[in-house]
Formats: sequence, C-alpha cells, structure tokens
Amino acid sequence: MRPNYIGGEWVEAARATPNVNPSDLADTIDHYASADAAAARRAVAAARAALPAWSATTPQQRFDALDAVGTEILARKAELGDLLSREEGKTLAEGVGEAARAGFIFKFFAGEALRAAGEVVPSVRPGLSVEVTREPVGVVGMIVPWNFPIAIPAWKIAPALAHGNCVVFKPAELAPACSWALAEILSRAGLPPGTFNLVMGKGSEVGQAILDDPGVDAVSFTGSVATGRRVAEAAMRRLAKVQLEMGGKNPLVVLDDADLAQAVEVAVQGSFYSTGQRCTASSRIVVTAGIHDAFVERLAERTRALAVGDARDPATQVGPVVDASQLEQDERYIALGRSEGARLVAGGERLKRAKEGFYLAPALFADCDNRMRICREEIFGPVAAVVRVKDYDEALAVANDTDFGLTAGICTTSLRHAAHFKRHAQAGMVMVNVPTAGVDYHVPFGGRRGSSYGPREQGRHAVEFYTTVKTAYTLA
Repeated sequence: MRPNYIGGEWVEAARATPNVNPSDLADTIDHYASADAAAARRAVAAARAALPAWSATTPQQRFDALDAVGTEILARKAELGDLLSREEGKTLAEGVGEAARAGFIFKFFAGEALRAAGEVVPSVRPGLSVEVTREPVGVVGMIVPWNFPIAIPAWKIAPALAHGNCVVFKPAELAPACSWALAEILSRAGLPPGTFNLVMGKGSEVGQAILDDPGVDAVSFTGSVATGRRVAEAAMRRLAKVQLEMGGKNPLVVLDDADLAQAVEVAVQGSFYSTGQRCTASSRIVVTAGIHDAFVERLAERTRALAVGDARDPATQVGPVVDASQLEQDERYIALGRSEGARLVAGGERLKRAKEGFYLAPALFADCDNRMRICREEIFGPVAAVVRVKDYDEALAVANDTDFGLTAGICTTSLRHAAHFKRHAQAGMVMVNVPTAGVDYHVPFGGRRGSSYGPREQGRHAVEFYTTVKTAYTLA
C-alpha cells in the first residue's frame, strides 16, 4: 500500500484502493491508501502548525525547494510519463510531455518566489508613506481531477508553496499514482514537516472534510461544474477563498478561407488527443457552408485512421478511456446524438485489442444543431459534433451560445476575422489556427461562466489567489 503523507510522515490507512491500467485491466499498478475525514483533519492541523515557519522563509529557501523538485521531475520525465500513461491512458508522448510540463511549472514558480514584488507609494497626506505588499493566504486545500494527474497538481502546489502557503492536497481517487510520486519527491525537497500534506481518498469524505475545516483558508478545485458548485457553497459558507476550474464545451470555428489540411489537423488534435478527456477539447466544430462538406469528409477520414490502442505503445495516437464509468457515459452520449438526429460519420464503437481495456473509436457527428444536448453538455470523451453555419457572423454567435467559456478557436487566413474573433469570442483563452487544447505553463489559464470562478491559475496571475494584499502606512 502506498501511504498518505501527513505532517512529514508516511501514514498508513485502514483501507486501500487499487489503481488499474485502463489499457490492460489485468495490470494493477498498486494499491493506494484511502484516508478518512479524521486523517484529513490531521493534515489540516499539521499544515496550520507549519504555516508560521514556512510563511516566514526567505525567497531563496522557497526557490531552492521548488527548483529541486522541478529538476528531479525533469530528470525522471520518461519514468513519470510512463507511469502517467499507465494509470490514466494518455499516449506515452502525451504522458512524458505532461511530466515535463510539471517540472517546468515548479521551475517557473521557483523563480516567482524570487520575483515577489511590492509597492511604495506617496500618500495624499503629507509625511506619510504607503507600502503595498502581499502575504500568504494561509492553508490551501487542493482537490484535483484524474485527467492531468501530475500537471494540475503541479500548477496548484508550486504557486502555493512559492508564495509561502501550506498545502493539503487530495488527488483524484481514480488516478493517484502520479500524485503520490510527486508527493514522494516533495517529501525530500527540504520542506518543514506539515508544509505539504497528501491525503488520498473519496471526495465525499476526504474532500468534504477539507472543505468544512475552519483551518483551511482557501480551496482550489478542478473538476465538474456540479461538484464545483458544491465546493463553492461549502467554502463560501465560512468565507474561505475559492478558485474553481470546471467544464468546457469549446468551439472550433472553421471558415471558408481556412487552410483545409491545417484545419483538419487542428480539429483532430483538439477533439480527440488525450482521448478527448480534457476541459479544453474542441467538442463543437462550427464550420461555414462553403468548406463544410469537404471539411467533414476529410475530418471523418482522418478520424477513422487514428490508431487507438495501448497508451504505452509508441504507435498509438489515442489511448483508452479512463474507466468503465466514463466509457459508458461516452456511449450514452453517442446514442443520444443519434436519437437527436445527428449523423454519426465516424467511430463511436467499442474496440477490442490484445489486452482488455476501455477502448473507444473516436466519434464524429455531422448535421448537428447547437441546441442538441451533444452540443450543450460536456461529454469528456473522444466525441465531437460539427455544426454547419452560413457565415462568420453566425459562426461567432454559435460559438458564444454556450453555458461555458473556457477556450475558443478559429481556423482562418483572414487577419480581419482572426482579430475580430480574438476580441469577441466569449472565452478565457482564444486560439487562432492552433488546437483549443494546449496552454503554456507561464501564462494564465481559466475561462468564464460555467468554466471558471475566481482568479486565474498558472503564470504570474496565480499570485492573485495564493496571496492576500496588505496596505501599511508609516509616518516619517
């Protein structure tokens, strides 16, 4: 059993959860401790006890710890990437890339610890000076999903520690291996006991205990909209700071003047890579009439040609769905799309491979209406819907007709349309001629409406969530 990490010690639990490879159901990676609410409360108490010392550390001490973590992750990216692909189902290239991203995130925020800044400004009153500084927000509870099991933990943990906070971290029960490996690296980074704590277990028990504990000053959550609402309500009841990253139903607009081959590749990567299991996936493809038929034909051909298989096979382009529950959800939406009148032009069937796993042929629908549920609701799988529109104006209106607002993309050779779309797409991130999925680690990540709530994650903007501002006056 892989134990929890509380107060600087590895702590066993009465229960353990198996972690099964979705590419090979006969392969159990390991068993991971399942904490209870009492263990979560002990972790919060340990973080509170560590906070005075860690928040008073120098920028150099924080830099050294985070830089060491980043260095080790990068040195072990092939090993960690293989582990990620084995537990979550991303292709090996995607797994190694995500592990490297986690390393770079720690390196970036090591630098942010040294770049902490403040202001000294003159008062409007004679003889007074004013200092504006930032201080740690306190103990931060973190609840993360399974689809980016090392990158999302990294982009929450690294800024929290860089800005002097202590952490209570709960990974997804479905994919704990990468989070445990990251915790093991952090355990050797020279952090004082209690600065970082790992509590694995059920969200209804461990996550709820974190949310309800008055010792938690802030909560950062990534997951579904429904759970995000419950997290926000629980945090706000006791006025804890809260940050939510939730779902997406992201549009990719393809205009008549687009480079057809480029647009098809952008759509394939955005819709189906990472098995479509990312909140930034291009699940709605909005195509103008002049290019529509040729685009759908080429995209269907490209979709059918995708190699679906074992995530760790170098020839695989699309790995398995993460588990049986997600596979069943994908299939329900595929059946729903057909019943709504959409035309399935590629994929959508379960696949058999040499080893038993959760394999699904990426599904592409055409003749869709943006009012259909497959165009309104996040499926979180390799399922994309094409909507035909007459021109750019209608394309923009359809793209913005959603309860979400995370990413939006456009494929066009028109500078005028690209510029207009960047300004008027109602999303937190906009892509021109590149997939909607894929954001650099040093820039802000987040969206609008049902996609995000609170300050942005990643980059320099992360300081807004992980610190609180203090204004101080001095009489000369």
